Amino acid sequence: MHDRDMRTNSTHREFVAFRTAQQDFCVDIISIREIRGWTSTTSLPHAPSYVRGVINLRGSVVPIVDLAARLGLGALDDSERNVIVIAIIGNQVVGLLVEAVFDILTVAEESIQGTPAIASESARDYVKGIITEDDRMIRRIDLERILPPAMGDVA
Repeated sequence: MHDRDMRTNSTHREFVAFRTAQQDFCVDIISIREIRGWTSTTSLPHAPSYVRGVINLRGSVVPIVDLAARLGLGALDDSERNVIVIAIIGNQVVGLLVEAVFDILTVAEESIQGTPAIASESARDYVKGIITEDDRMIRRIDLERILPPAMGDVA
């Protein structure tokens, strides 16, 4: 009985798991404000190529980042099936455009594996670790790295 108690005392974290560019990723649930259906964006001149534009979210202007494009996986095609994950990154509210949200994961902290050293430095900048669930390998995104520093500092 003590062994069972020891296992249940490990620290667990919750993640929102989603798919983009036909690959699986997740972020800490504490950073997620809401999940919305696709909304057309208003483009911004001279914005980085991965910024789709902005939307009006209950009176606030929120930039929408195409997560696939930001991760170097190619831009997502426009689709009514895409969703926007509204996240708080630093002190800014940002929408992450993804293909679909597929799960809320509860994961023991010790089961999150590090990003392999063989991955490029830029890949390790965006991916904080890997979670294996059944036959899936889900990469944990470092949201703080998604925005360029100047964008993340805006209130």
